[in-house]
Amino acid sequence: MILGCSGLALTADEKAFYRDEQPWGFIVFARNLKEPAQICDLVAEMRDTVGGRNAPVLIDQEGGRVQRIREPIAPRYPSGAVLGELYRRDRDLGLRAAWLMSRLHAFDLLRLGINVDCLPVLDVPVEGASNVIGDRAYGNDPETVGAMGEAAAAGLKSGGVLPVMKHIPGHGRGMADSHHELPVVTTPVAELQSHDFPPFRRLRNELMAMSAHVVYSAIDPDYPASTSRKVIDEIIRGSIGFDGLLMSDDVSMNALKGSLGERAAAIVAGGGDVVLHCNGVMDEMRAVAAEVPLLTGKARARADAVEAAFGAVDGLQEIAIRDEFDGLRATA
Repeated sequence: MILGCSGLALTADEKAFYRDEQPWGFIVFARNLKEPAQICDLVAEMRDTVGGRNAPVLIDQEGGRVQRIREPIAPRYPSGAVLGELYRRDRDLGLRAAWLMSRLHAFDLLRLGINVDCLPVLDVPVEGASNVIGDRAYGNDPETVGAMGEAAAAGLKSGGVLPVMKHIPGHGRGMADSHHELPVVTTPVAELQSHDFPPFRRLRNELMAMSAHVVYSAIDPDYPASTSRKVIDEIIRGSIGFDGLLMSDDVSMNALKGSLGERAAAIVAGGGDVVLHCNGVMDEMRAVAAEVPLLTGKARARADAVEAAFGAVDGLQEIAIRDEFDGLRATA
C-alpha cells in the first residue's frame, strides 16, 4: 500500500496504524505541506513508522494546475502543455526544458525528503475529452508526449527522485473525470495501439507506473484497467512491455464501485502490485489494509528494485539549472 495522512504531522492513531500495517510507501498533498522544516519532520515521522527505511514518499508535482508544493517553498512551474508548445517550435529546446524543469522538481523535493514524483503524464488527449488531463499533457500526439515524458523522467532521476509514469495505458480519451465517474473508451484496439499506448511503450523500462481507472471496452468491457486482469496482462505487461511496479490510481476515486475494501481487493486480484489510497481517512485506510496482503513474489521484487534505485544524484548546481530553465521559459 501507499497511504496518505490527514494533516501536518502524524496523529498517534496514524503512527500506530502504520507501524501495524507497514505500508510500502506514503503520499503527501497540499494539506500536509506548510513549510520546509514541518515537511521534513512529517516525512521523517512516516519513515520512522516503517522501521526507518528510505520508504518511497510520493507527490504530484507536475507544474501548472497540479503542483502540490507552491510558493514560497517552490516556485510556480508551467504546465506540460506550455513545455509541449516549446517542443513544437524547437524540438531540442522543448526537450531541454522538460529535463530542466524535472531536474528542478528534484531539487525542490529531495531537500524535503520526498523521493518520488508522479510524473510524467503520458496521456494523449483527444478532442472532446474531459479536461481532467487537458493542459497537463505535453501534447496531442504520441511522439511529442513520449519524447517529452522521456526527458522529464530523465531529469527527475538525475536529481535522485524516481518518476511514476501515468495513467497507464492512457487516460487521454476519457470523456469523464475518473475522480467523479468511470470513463468508458470505445476506441478500437488498433487505434489505441497507434495513438494512446506508444508513450508508455517508449518508457516501458521505467520502474513505476500508475494505472488508469478507465474502461477500454474493446479490450475488457467489464472492468477498468486498474482492476482488469486482461488489460494488465495483455496490454500493460504484454504489448506495452512494462514490467515495473504497477500502482493503482487513488482507490477512493468515484470511478470505482463497491466498498473501499472491495476496490482494493479488486486491484490486487487484477494484477496490480500496490494500492494507492490518498485522503488519509483512517476508517478507509483500515478497510483497504484489511484486503491488501504484504508484497510477495514479483510485486516484492519490483518494489525492491525501486528502493535499490534511490540515492544516485548527479551533483549539478541548482542555480545554474534554474537560470537556464528561466531563460528557456521566457521564450515559451
